[in-house]
Amino acid sequence: MDPASANTVLIIEDERDVVDLLALNLRKAGFTTSTACDGAAGLEKARREKPALIILDLMLPKMPGLEVCKILKSDPGTRQVPIMMLTAKAEEIDRIVGLEFGADDYVTKPFSPREVVLRIRAIMRRGEAKPDDERLTAGPITIDPARYEVSVNGKRINLTSLEFKLLRTLIQRRGRVQARDRLLNDVWGYESVIDTRTVDTHVRRLRKKLGKAANVIESVRGFGYRLKEK
Repeated sequence: MDPASANTVLIIEDERDVVDLLALNLRKAGFTTSTACDGAAGLEKARREKPALIILDLMLPKMPGLEVCKILKSDPGTRQVPIMMLTAKAEEIDRIVGLEFGADDYVTKPFSPREVVLRIRAIMRRGEAKPDDERLTAGPITIDPARYEVSVNGKRINLTSLEFKLLRTLIQRRGRVQARDRLLNDVWGYESVIDTRTVDTHVRRLRKKLGKAANVIESVRGFGYRLKEK
């Protein structure tokens, strides 16, 4: 990442007051901000600037936020850029779809600017965490933390940084049930419980990418997940 963009947050939002509120609080927190007022312009800026993080509203002119998210997360050049979605409370289905597309987090309007900053810092910490060099395996799944690579039966699969950390955490704690709120704390970096369906959505997405190897991840009803010991 270009050092100039390492601390830049791109805000893709068409409501001027929301942009101003976010930009003011992010700058106070030490971030540089860039803005776009429609989906098409936001997509172009994201590709050109490759910011440290993108705040993306779902209801945008010219191109909807979900489409922007889908394109960015399917492009190797921008796949690793974290995306935080802004949604209205009534847009639950859009939040779920956005997480399925690979968005890292969401905040519902009206939001607390302080909460947004705290969540952004949590996402940044996830990206800065240095993985252990030890290679991990679980059945046909192999994780190479030093290269940030995951393969199934020798074939590499593309995971977002969040999916990578979720899988690595489950493998490192093989056989032990991991509660959703603990995963939120250890993987997402949140110290307080938010909507634990975020975990379920990311596990579902991870399983889809793992294909037949996904059966190593077991659901423990009413509690969380664990990785099979064998």
